Amino acid sequence: MLMIRFQRVGRTNDPAFRISVMEKERAAKTGGILEQLGTYNPRSKAFAVDAEKVKGWMAKGAQLTGSVHNLFIEKGIIEGKKMNVLPKKTPPKKEEPAAEAAPAAEAAAPAEPAEAPAEESAPEAAPAEEAKPEEAPAA
Repeated sequence: MLMIRFQRVGRTNDPAFRISVMEKERAAKTGGILEQLGTYNPRSKAFAVDAEKVKGWMAKGAQLTGSVHNLFIEKGIIEGKKMNVLPKKTPPKKEEPAAEAAPAAEAAAPAEPAEAPAEESAPEAAPAEEAKPEEAPAA
């Protein structure tokens, strides 16, 4: 699959990017670009790209990376909504750990009344014993 993506050039702490077309599987540093479409310098906001070539490659099936997509929308090369390219801060929780946490919480709940003073647990135990015989005949 072809991708229109950034290829970093420039020295340490002074980024500059080429906007190039290359295979998705190929690393940007290794080269192997099919065509250079333009340049972008995020510090000076210098931006130069051939919009006709970009649209031509997109017509041939080339995909845009998220950052390039947002840049092209900002500069008016393409139309659409910007996409969120930042990773999520926390991974989504699965349902299984929540189901396993519920029995653990139930196991912890009986331990709490056992820690309570004997005076409080004695009155609670008596009504619970009385309620059980009444429910048994009704059922």
